[in-house]
Amino acid sequence: MAMDDSYPPVSGRGEMADQRYTTSASTGPIDISEKPIARATIVSEDISSDSSSPTPVKHGGILGRLCHYEAILDRRFGVEAQGPERILPQDRKPEYEKWSNQAVMALLWASGTMNLSCFTTGFLGWEFGLSLKQTILVTVFATLIGSATTGWCATLGPGTGLRQVSISRYSFGWWPSKIIALLNVIEQLGWSSVGCITGGLSLSAVSDGRVNLVLGVVIIAVVGLCFSFVGLRAVMTYEKYAWAVFFLIFMIMYGEVGHYADIKTPPQVTGATESGMILTLLGVVYGSSASWSSICSDYYVQYPVNTSKTKIFLLTTFGITIPTCIGMVMGCCVGSTMGINTEWADTYNNSGVGQLIQTILYPLGFAKFLLVILVLSGSTSIFLSLLSSNLGFTQVQGQIGMNCIAIYSAALSIQQFARPLKAVPRFFWTLIVFVGILLLGIAGRNHLLEVLENFLALLGYWNTAFFVILFLEHYLFRGGSLENYDLEAWNTPSRMPVGIAGLTAFLLGIVGCILGMVQTWYVGVIAKKIGDSGGDIGNQLALVFTVVAYIPVRYLERKYIGR
Repeated sequence: MAMDDSYPPVSGRGEMADQRYTTSASTGPIDISEKPIARATIVSEDISSDSSSPTPVKHGGILGRLCHYEAILDRRFGVEAQGPERILPQDRKPEYEKWSNQAVMALLWASGTMNLSCFTTGFLGWEFGLSLKQTILVTVFATLIGSATTGWCATLGPGTGLRQVSISRYSFGWWPSKIIALLNVIEQLGWSSVGCITGGLSLSAVSDGRVNLVLGVVIIAVVGLCFSFVGLRAVMTYEKYAWAVFFLIFMIMYGEVGHYADIKTPPQVTGATESGMILTLLGVVYGSSASWSSICSDYYVQYPVNTSKTKIFLLTTFGITIPTCIGMVMGCCVGSTMGINTEWADTYNNSGVGQLIQTILYPLGFAKFLLVILVLSGSTSIFLSLLSSNLGFTQVQGQIGMNCIAIYSAALSIQQFARPLKAVPRFFWTLIVFVGILLLGIAGRNHLLEVLENFLALLGYWNTAFFVILFLEHYLFRGGSLENYDLEAWNTPSRMPVGIAGLTAFLLGIVGCILGMVQTWYVGVIAKKIGDSGGDIGNQLALVFTVVAYIPVRYLERKYIGR
């Protein structure tokens, strides 16, 4: 996949009213090979280097008072009051130039993916009747492809200084990009609820059932909310190195459980049905890693403009691939034993993943200790996610946990959905997201594998169409260079594409998903033709439909509308 390390020149502060721009855009016919629209050139600039936090001012009304308090926190504690605004090159923190902080581009995802949710996803190969060898090969391959999708999307972050939803405006258009914002909120709510369920299962196991699953889910969520009001300096050290703790726990699990893996039992399905199960597992695992593609740039806006795209791509891709595979392959090994180890199978079916881990590890006291750490990590991840939504990106770097990543981006996506929502402080949206997570976690507590199988696959479908549209726009219509993006216009609807091509291609991509999807509640008409249970080719069809639709429609959109 081609990488271009060129970036637009550093411009003045976007909010300066006295800057004037000329553009190379033309309203006449545009050939597809032309250098793209809206290349901004600064004629004059008056740059102020002052990037201090906004000074608190008094406001009237409830909303004004909330903003007033947010501004005070921003001045005193570094709370991010600017929301989803573009981070200009001169406003970025110099510490992000250090290699140790750039390594967090990998460690952030390591802390967020090496968890019980990935471990449980590894059970799906056994559920589908596949052998351990097949399950591991599919898991590694699908994770790498999904991670590469996210890795490429991440390369747009430092060069633009924009969050992922804002970047999508340059290809989807102003109004269709709101669909991405809405889907992002739904996606991150789902991820965080899965984290609450797995954390609740572990808490129930640690307490020997004295804490039921509902109470466990509530405790994990509420403790995170309470912790969101404590200090952050100690957390910064924790968040940067927490991945090592999870890595150590999984290595212990491999050492104690790995030799039980069933490498002899052949697949329980054959022929076309076997192929269908492999395709379905591939879609689920791919969706797990590709789902970060719509939010990854949210965490990269502080890195220098000239950060190597190759470095960003590799750190992000392998920062997701390696830890995800560590967790999922462990799940594959344990899942493979379910057909021959009735004790483990009964424990899992009757008491859930937390009790299973307590059963397979030894001695019992040590197993409880590891589960306590996992429970604390679940609580802390929610705490960090809520805290990050309150305290902003400058305090988010390296934060652990799936929920940390999910809730921060959910709050940002809400603010980017409509301008009036942006005026509401992010901590308010954090509370709303928290309530949604709590409700979803309780509702889905007894159906974790079903939630994972259906939810993760659905994530992959729309993220595939999202990636394809961004990729085609960047290389075919903007010459593969960020110099051809009018970055100063990121929040100006009249200077964004109309969105005919983006919306058409995205919707047709979803049509492809529907034709090729395999879910417990629906099997697409094309997917039905693969084996007895169907084979999920929703992502493949989404890719083809999106490519075929976007290129000609975008060409016509540029030719007759000019942007």
